[in-house]
Amino acid sequence: MEFRTIVDIPEPGFRIGPCEEILFVGSCFADSIGQRFREEGFPVTVNPYGTMYNPASILHTIERWTAQVKTVFLTLGTNHVYRLKETGEIVDNCEKRPAALFQEEELSVDTCTDYLMQAVTLLRQVNPDIRIVLTVSPIRYRKYGYHGSQLSKATLLLAVEKIRVNLCQSVAYFPAYEIVNDELRDYRFYKSDMLHPSEQTVEYIWQRLYESFLSDEAKAFIQEWAPLKAAFHHKPFDPESEEYKAFMHKTMLKVAELKKKYSTFALDL
Repeated sequence: MEFRTIVDIPEPGFRIGPCEEILFVGSCFADSIGQRFREEGFPVTVNPYGTMYNPASILHTIERWTAQVKTVFLTLGTNHVYRLKETGEIVDNCEKRPAALFQEEELSVDTCTDYLMQAVTLLRQVNPDIRIVLTVSPIRYRKYGYHGSQLSKATLLLAVEKIRVNLCQSVAYFPAYEIVNDELRDYRFYKSDMLHPSEQTVEYIWQRLYESFLSDEAKAFIQEWAPLKAAFHHKPFDPESEEYKAFMHKTMLKVAELKKKYSTFALDL
């Protein structure tokens, strides 16, 4: 008997290679998954200008980003934006200024689609062969009310689907939102606030991403890196002992060999 529903992950049409440079832009969920890639030796950049929750703010990051990468993850959190009343511009961060200075708005499906399309166009101008992964954060927003949060997520999902259908050759969708809400339907998969996914949940999403988006070569690299990563996280009884120093020297030699094999390997401990 099967006691849970398994979410099918659409075929992305590409695979992420070992130590591939990746840009993550979006909500705090992008921070969590980006950090997971970083732990596995990938040279990732995560929210270089701060966490971005809505499509307009994600576009603002892409407008400022000039470096070339092979793959980009855009993680959408909400369709709610805040405009500075004085200028009418959408701000990415209210910077703890008085709420009276801002006007809250909800972006429509078409407006969200337009912002995302602009972001995709800019990314393609820098790298015509870029691969883009869209995902919707599973984190709910209590301040909108739970019905309002669902409407916000539905707006984002509809916008993502419009982009995916029109640009299916270069844009993939990873169903993080569906995995948390349809596979992991239990509060034990959340942190104590009952809103943010637990470490166990992030690890499970990483495993699903690993299975469906990483190449065989990338998986082989991660398996090769695993014992070395474990060695760095090992807490010795006596870090000054000759035995431990010899152990770490041997580990660093293996890391040096790994760097020769994978030139973009990023050691982040």
